[in-house]
This record gives sequence, structure tokens and C-alpha cells, in this order.
Amino acid sequence: MGKEEQPENAAPAPVGPVTRAARIDVIDILRGFALFGILLVNMELFSYPFQQVLLGYDELTSLADRLAVWGIELLAETKFYPIFSFLFGLGFALQIQRAEQRGTRFVPFYLRRLFILLLIGLAHAVFIWVGDILVLYALLGAILLLFFRSRAPRTLLIWAGVMLAVSAIIIGGLSGLALLVQLAPEGAAQMEKQFAESEAELRRAAAQAREIYAAGSFGEITAQRLRDLGQAYSLAVFLGFNAFAMFLLGLYAGRRGVFRDIVAHAPLFRKILWWALPIGFGSQVVFVVLSEGSSQLQPTVGSLVAGVAQTLGAPALALGYVAAITLLVQREAWLSRLRPLSAVGRMALTNYLLQSLVATTIFYGYGFGQFGQVGPALGLLITIAIFVAQIPLSVWWMNRFQFGPVEWLWRTLTYMRPQPFRLPRTTER
Repeated sequence: MGKEEQPENAAPAPVGPVTRAARIDVIDILRGFALFGILLVNMELFSYPFQQVLLGYDELTSLADRLAVWGIELLAETKFYPIFSFLFGLGFALQIQRAEQRGTRFVPFYLRRLFILLLIGLAHAVFIWVGDILVLYALLGAILLLFFRSRAPRTLLIWAGVMLAVSAIIIGGLSGLALLVQLAPEGAAQMEKQFAESEAELRRAAAQAREIYAAGSFGEITAQRLRDLGQAYSLAVFLGFNAFAMFLLGLYAGRRGVFRDIVAHAPLFRKILWWALPIGFGSQVVFVVLSEGSSQLQPTVGSLVAGVAQTLGAPALALGYVAAITLLVQREAWLSRLRPLSAVGRMALTNYLLQSLVATTIFYGYGFGQFGQVGPALGLLITIAIFVAQIPLSVWWMNRFQFGPVEWLWRTLTYMRPQPFRLPRTTER
């Protein structure tokens, strides 16, 4: 029965998760692709204290390590969480549309969904890995409700631009203010003292964290994670504005129905591809060149320009990746090659947490104790090995079950009733 044929007093359709038939393959493929990039960037944070990451690597003597660092900074760092953020906003739009079609109340359902995500993120951060991003997504997702009633796509674009500008102003403003203070001799001396004290404190904290993560028990490492969480969340502001800008761009794409009819919107994707990729890649070259050998603690003119270039250019490159993959999967040969990533993307939350479990087992003291022992090149190989293993595992799982295990739990708690888990036998492959 079509919507126009339903009686006016028909009861709203029960709220429930999206069916397989209603899923959009390219969105799941993009989500799977983003998971690889996130693991690629996170590997450094899995294997070294985040305080050490702020200080930068000690002198890299291996050409393989230097190439790995440059490649990750150029092509991956801060480029993949924006893709996830974009897809989060897109998913928000699709959920609104489904709720409107069913005549169900969206806001209570969505807030329950975010609250469960927040709990999962907190458990992940406290008991598995301090670099969790789910808590930030849950909090920003609640703010996204302010745009729930926004019907003008242009308004979303304007606000996305504002968020990116604020992010660049924060990065550039903090560095610029420090540089201005250093123009006066007494200011320069004071800043030099503060930088030295900050660096010494970070090195002390990094040494302590390295020792505990490498050799500590689960309880000792959990206590260290709790100590690290305050600092880690204090840095979230540097991600938050960019992430929220991408939320809004995803909501914009959802409002326009861009992924509902990709063929009709192919000119838009080509335009994004030809503009975003060169701008994004060029800005990241600037970032890598200017930030080479510079400390993240002591700003210079070069680091100021590098920070702004990364802040504005990384989302552009992320959009270029989205456009490129979306256009590629319109070709049957590429769709066949990339389709296994859709299984990874359909259980993205499970795979994200699984990456943390596997990596912390490799590096932490209650596992194999390799923390601080793995350089960037070997970390790249470990990343590839973990992700390559996740692809067939995800395909096997999604051929038998409706959802990934964590997705099933998330949906069951959100909808407040058990969700079907196994696929009907006729649909298992």
C-alpha cells in the first residue's frame, strides 16, 4: 500500500532498524574505507603514549619509517574521521526521513540512540583505549538536533563554513597569540620558560605512560587510562568544530537526496572530485613540509600556516575521497572489487572496537607488551594485516547475521526490545 492509500487514522509504523534492502551500498563501502584510514592513523596512538605523539617522534633513522610518517600525514591524518563525521550527518538525515515516512517520533528515539553510544564510548575509553571518538560523536550528535527542523540546505552549508572557520581561527589564533607575545623580549623569555616546562612535563608523563602501558597489569593500565582521559578530552575541541562541520555537510547531502540518486548527482560528485582533491592534497603537502621537524608545543610562523592548512585542507581531501569512491562504485568492475568493504562498514562499530581490542592486546602489558617498540613502517604493516583480516571476517559474519554483535546490542537497547539476530536461512549465503 502506498503512503497516499493509507487511511488518515492509520497507526504509525513501528520504529525499527533499516532493512538490508533499504541500505545504500556506497555508504557502507565508504564507512568500511574510513575504518581502514582510522586504524592507519590510530596505530601510532595504540603503540606510543599520546603525550609522545604530541612531542613528535625522536629522530627517525630508517627511510621506511620516514616514508611511512610522511605518507600517513599526507594522505590519512585527520582525513578519515571527517569521512565518518560526514556519514554520521548523512545517517541523521536518513533516520529523520524514515521516521517521517513512518509517522514516528524521531527525537526520543535518537536521544536514546546517542545515550547508548555515549555509554559504549565511555566503556571503550576507560577499559580498552583512551583514544575513543565515540563519546565526542554522541555529544556532537545531540547538538545536531538544533538543525533537526532546518529545511534550507543552504543554511547547513553556511553553518558548516562557520564551523570550519572557527576551527581555523582557534588553531591560528592560539599560535598567532603566542608568536605576538614572543615579539617582546620579556614575553619571549616567559614563553620559552613555559614551553620548556610543558615539554618537560609531557616527557615525564610519556615516560610514565610508556612504562605502565608496556608492562602494567590490566588494573594499572586502566588507572593510567583514567589519568590520560582528562588530557585527551581537553584536546577534543581541536577536533570538534571540524567534525561538526562534516556532520552538517552530511546532513546537507541527506537533505538533497544526493545518495538516493547518485547517477543524477554525478556532475556534483565530479565537481567535488576535481576541486576538493587538488585543494586538499595541495594543502596537506604544505602541512607536511612546514610541520617537518617542528614541535607542536612551540609555535612558529611555519607551524601556524601548517596548522591552518591541515584544518581547512583535510576536510576537503576527505570529501575528495568520498566523491572518488562514490563515482568508482558506479562502475560494475569497481563495485565488485569494493563490495567486501560494505560488510566491514555495516558492522563498523564492532570493527572499530575490535581494532582497539586487537591493537591493545598486541601493545599493552596484559597482552604481548610491544608498547613503544614498533616504528611507523612496522605499524603500517600491522594496520594492513588487521584490516585485511577484518574483511573476510565481516563478510562471513554479515552473510549469517543481521547486524554486527555490538550493532545488535546498540539497536536492542535503543529500540528497547530484542532485535532479530540471525538471518533467515533463505537469505544466508
